Amino acid sequence: MTVSPKSAASAAGKEGGGIEIIAHPLVQHKLSWLRDRTLPRADFRKVVRELSLLLAYEATRDLPLRPQELVMPDGTHLQVEQLEGRSLCVIPILRAGLGLLEGMLDLVPSACVGHVGVQRDHDTLEARVYYFNVPAHLAERRCVVLDPMLATGHSALAVLDRLKKAGAQKIVFVCLVAAPEGVHALREAHPDVRIITSALDEGLDRRGYIVPGLGDAGDRLFGT
Repeated sequence: MTVSPKSAASAAGKEGGGIEIIAHPLVQHKLSWLRDRTLPRADFRKVVRELSLLLAYEATRDLPLRPQELVMPDGTHLQVEQLEGRSLCVIPILRAGLGLLEGMLDLVPSACVGHVGVQRDHDTLEARVYYFNVPAHLAERRCVVLDPMLATGHSALAVLDRLKKAGAQKIVFVCLVAAPEGVHALREAHPDVRIITSALDEGLDRRGYIVPGLGDAGDRLFGT
């Protein structure tokens, strides 16, 4: 049974807080589709992209703005606000995080993109970064890290450690579904990182998969 958004928020508080569960009806509706094992792969990809766009709206809610003057169609001048220059860097965790990337870029096409590859040992569940390629000036950007699932938290921790060593100071972690174990691990190691998700599920099974979850998101996205 999935934890309801209201109950999940309470549970997250017990794990240390800092998790934002988006209870918007469209978010919960689309998440329910992803949990259906009969959903065709093409539809799974489409819904993940749509859901990531909705989560991107929340992840970018407090991006900094700067004043800008523009010329209106009638020739008058108007003072408006636009995003600051180096404002956003989107970083999918390879490979499953790629499924959330396009939705983010649909909303903020000017964002720069970094890539971090993480390999997980299926016996120990430990994670190892094997590829790290991110833009310069991370300290001046909001870094939005993407991964469909926050399960044990090992992959997330490995990526966040590397990003902070590279200078990142403002980081948001966006996932479709989270487990209490992963939330607790991330909050213990990186209490300054916001976690944005659609749901906080019951926990992990013996293999380290989220229950009820939505299966292996990478396999369902790429057909492996």
